[in-house]
Amino acid sequence: MSQSKQRTPNTKVLIVEDDAAIAQMVRFNLERHGFTVLHALNCQQARVMIADEQPELILLDWMLPDQSGPEFARELRRDPLSKDLPLIMLTARAVEDDKVRGLDAGVDDYITKPFAPRELIARIQAVLRRTGLGEEDEVIANGLVLNIASHRVYAHDQPLDVGPTEFKLLRFFMTHQDRVYSRGQLLDHVWGSGVFVEERTVDVHILRLRKALAPVGYDKLVQTVRGVGYRFSLDLKG
Repeated sequence: MSQSKQRTPNTKVLIVEDDAAIAQMVRFNLERHGFTVLHALNCQQARVMIADEQPELILLDWMLPDQSGPEFARELRRDPLSKDLPLIMLTARAVEDDKVRGLDAGVDDYITKPFAPRELIARIQAVLRRTGLGEEDEVIANGLVLNIASHRVYAHDQPLDVGPTEFKLLRFFMTHQDRVYSRGQLLDHVWGSGVFVEERTVDVHILRLRKALAPVGYDKLVQTVRGVGYRFSLDLKG
């Protein structure tokens, strides 16, 4: 059974905003509170960053040069890779019908410009708590500890030498236990759908992950399901 511990606020936030002054103000205040900040000027740039950088929350402007915020929110909610990604809409529209339209598009919260930086931080933290992302600093499974803030892995307090890609792979496995994923699905979830690499790459990193876990006997938790793919399970009989 995996567990989570309280997280330090280094959550990766993507700002999708074409107004440079507003984006800079938001970035400044988020970084002051320890967030990692990405910035996209339009929806096309945002798609690439979502695939490549895997942000944990999006601040989405209503009016963008290539697509409206609500339209893009609906698109994200239809995509399996982003359907659960927390969204907060930033807009100058204060009309109740517009607020309802934004919420109907699938956003988790709505902030009207101009807004106080403290309100923005409070709203972000509230959305992260509601979606469960604000609770995660360490993922723990049967003595195996993955610390997201420090990017380190321990087994019964013994540090393990895990590479950056293997770390991302292990994090995905530990938070998605007992389900079998094909190589293609792992590429999409761990590497990102915008990255074009061969499926055999997954096998290479699975081998490296198992090698890193082998000194403590946890390599057996990463299981091969013949003809299908891989799964992470604490049930060694499976």
